[in-house]
Amino acid sequence: MREDICSIPINEVFEPKDGCPYCRMRDMLEDRMATYITGAAMMEPDVRVETNRLGFCETHMKHILERGSRLSVALILQTLLDANTEEILPEESKINVKKATTNADRREKSCFVCENIDKNIEHLCSTVLKLWQNEPDFRKLYSEQTHICLKHYNMIQKTGEKKMNKKVFQDFSKENHRLARNYMDTLRHDIGHFCKMFDYRSKGEDWGNSRDAIERSVEFLTSRKPGTTTKTEGKNR
Repeated sequence: MREDICSIPINEVFEPKDGCPYCRMRDMLEDRMATYITGAAMMEPDVRVETNRLGFCETHMKHILERGSRLSVALILQTLLDANTEEILPEESKINVKKATTNADRREKSCFVCENIDKNIEHLCSTVLKLWQNEPDFRKLYSEQTHICLKHYNMIQKTGEKKMNKKVFQDFSKENHRLARNYMDTLRHDIGHFCKMFDYRSKGEDWGNSRDAIERSVEFLTSRKPGTTTKTEGKNR
């Protein structure tokens, strides 16, 4: 497969063949963005203006906490708290309840990292579509992925339908469906077996691949690894 500045990051995402490639794409972008925000960009005025304006969702606030030093995170939070104070909790004599509520609603739905990742992932997905159409080696690599999670199946299907011609999209759509549906069937089997193992009649039987079926199913449905796990054996609670 020919490599250039556009295809190299795509190849790096798809080569591992371990889980959903679009989850890996998002994880790569999240890691780079969180590192950037808490590093070189922390003191850049233009970036701070945008992070103060948009804030961070819960997921990406956790990423920033994981990547940055306590001082870098504190500096980001210092001006972010100031911005929230001005927009939502000004001095009582200056408060406009309707405006403050509108600002609070907007901030609940905005995130600097989400906005930037959405833009970047759109560009990367456009490259995926071009490679799939023009590079047989990449098409083969795509078909060798273990699966595509449900969230990113929907994302790439909508992107492909919008940007591909109808005939090419039909083939691309079939491949996405195969990758998502085959894994869905595997999960359904493993979850079913997991539930069956709690039946007294299954005592002593092999758990097979079902022990982590809950975690894999949650990840497939949400695109995120669950932070909480459950007990496999013993009392079901």
